[in-house]
Amino acid sequence: MRCLPILAATLAIIPVSAAPPAQLDASDPATLARAVQARYDRVRDFTADFTHTYTGGVLKKQVVERGTIQVKRPGRMRWRYTNPEEKLFVSDGRQIYSYVPADRQVIVSPMPAEDRATTAALFLTGKGDLARDFTAKSAPVPAGAPAGSVAIELTPRQEQREYNTLTLVVDRETHMISMLAADDRQGGRSAFTFANVKENTGLTDKVFEFSIPRGADVIRTGQP
Repeated sequence: MRCLPILAATLAIIPVSAAPPAQLDASDPATLARAVQARYDRVRDFTADFTHTYTGGVLKKQVVERGTIQVKRPGRMRWRYTNPEEKLFVSDGRQIYSYVPADRQVIVSPMPAEDRATTAALFLTGKGDLARDFTAKSAPVPAGAPAGSVAIELTPRQEQREYNTLTLVVDRETHMISMLAADDRQGGRSAFTFANVKENTGLTDKVFEFSIPRGADVIRTGQP
């Protein structure tokens, strides 16, 4: 669980046009997916608190972690886990750094090309395209979702190693994401719930710089 990749549980987008929310048919999954993408095309940066719940294994053991996320387009993210264990995942737009202080290890991997950015979190950073990279269908709204939510299940058009499907829970009117979940090939489910969302706060690029800690082992991979 320490090295469970955030990016396997999370998405990506380029600008597309969409009708105003009042004219959209939220019951149509493809239309809703385009509306969600269009909404986040207009968001330059945002911050939020998150709760990450992972359920998996033979006994379906559940692990709950919490932290904060900061995102800036294009391609920058900072996921900081604070409880129960500190972990840090940073993208500076070119490289992705995965760091677990208890392990004293940093994994460095390249940012995927735009046409290969099909993981769920990258959609938030301005890479990829929901309509191009996924097929959408309606999904049941999970327990605990805010009132007025709708859900869509996204299946990648190209088979992915890390997950089978992604589920987005969004507000029917504003299309703001409140929950994001990924079902992996081992039968596990990784779900993120977002709170205290703030948009267009003026985050600087410096927030997404990462310095490799002294003494940490560095593993460089050639794969995003």
